[in-house]
Amino acid sequence: MENTQLDRTDIKILKILQENGRITIKELAQKVHLSPTPVFERVHRMEASGVIERYTTVLNAARLGQGFIVFCSVKLRRMGKDIAIDFVDKIKNIPEVAECYNISGEYDYLLKIYAPDMQYYNEFCINILGTIESLGSIQSSFVMNPIKTSAGIPLR
Repeated sequence: MENTQLDRTDIKILKILQENGRITIKELAQKVHLSPTPVFERVHRMEASGVIERYTTVLNAARLGQGFIVFCSVKLRRMGKDIAIDFVDKIKNIPEVAECYNISGEYDYLLKIYAPDMQYYNEFCINILGTIESLGSIQSSFVMNPIKTSAGIPLR
């Protein structure tokens, strides 16, 4: 995938949108000192090129009773294309898994999991992850205090 060429105004627009995806084109245009039409065209171009993938709402996990965050490192029993595809397909359908990364090193995947508490996570490991045949081992790290979280991408 190639990088899309962005100018300073595009970067400024993206920074503002990362902070507030609900901002109107008119408000966005005022912040970048352009009229609404060119700002609309820039946003549309970045959506069409895939720079802007989607708009979303960031929720407070703790206020929703899902504040127990776990980073779960997963090692498969063995690696193979079909095994990896099967594992990924299963993980994509587990709602507690917010993020999944194929990683290098001792483990094959890193999962970010939200749960209400340790008891729930324990049952999740046994009844959900434990049913995945290709799973070899897991190592869980529990978030004690989230210091910095961001849904955004650093832009320069």
